Amino acid sequence: MSTPTSPNERPRRRRPYAPRVPIAERREQLLDAALAVIVSEGYARVSIDAIAKRAQVARSVVYGAFDDLDDLLLTLLDRQQERAYTRLLASVHDTRRTHDPVGFACEAVNRMGAMLREDPDTWRLILLTPATTPPAVHARIEADRERFRRRVASWIESAPATEGPAPDPEVLAHALVASAEHFARLALTSADAIDSTRLAGQLRLLLGGIWPSSSPST
Repeated sequence: MSTPTSPNERPRRRRPYAPRVPIAERREQLLDAALAVIVSEGYARVSIDAIAKRAQVARSVVYGAFDDLDDLLLTLLDRQQERAYTRLLASVHDTRRTHDPVGFACEAVNRMGAMLREDPDTWRLILLTPATTPPAVHARIEADRERFRRRVASWIESAPATEGPAPDPEVLAHALVASAEHFARLALTSADAIDSTRLAGQLRLLLGGIWPSSSPST
C-alpha cells in the first residue's frame, strides 16, 4: 500500500528525457537550439544549461555531443558560415568581374540583400557580435572577415586598368567590406533600412569614378 502524499508536497519534476537519436541529428538539434538562444537572448545568455533547456534535453546530452561550450559555438559558426560566407565568397569569384567591375559590385549588393532576407539568423550570428561574444567566436569571425577582405582585394586587382591612378586594393577592400557590413547590420536591425536597389545605385556612382569605362548594365 502506498504512503499518502502530504498536501504540501509536490511531485518531483522529472529531468528532460531525450530519446536516442543518431549523433549527427542530435548535434544539429543542439546547434539549432544554440542559435535560437543567441538570436533571442544574445551571447551573454548562452550556456550549456540554456541550450539544454531550449532543446529539452539534459545537460549530459549536450556534453555527449560536444566537448564544451566553445566546441559547440565554434561548430555552430562553422555550420552557419558554410551557409553564409561560402555563398558570399563564391559570389565574388565570378569571371564577369574582369570586364564589368562596377556592374558586378552592384549585383553583389543585390545578392547580399537576398541572403539577408533568406537567412537573417545566420547573419545576426556573424554580424551582430557584441562585447559579450566569447573570445574564440570573435576570433573565428574576424578570421573569416579577413578572408573575405582578401577576396575583395583580389577582385579589385583583377579589374581593368584605369586611366588615372590605380586604386589601392587593400584600402578599397577595407572600405567596401566595412560599408557592406554597416548596411547589412542596418538591414538586420531596422525595418526602414536602406534597400539594396538604393545602395547599388550609389555604389555605381562611386565606383564609376574609378572604372568609368565599365559596362552600364547591372
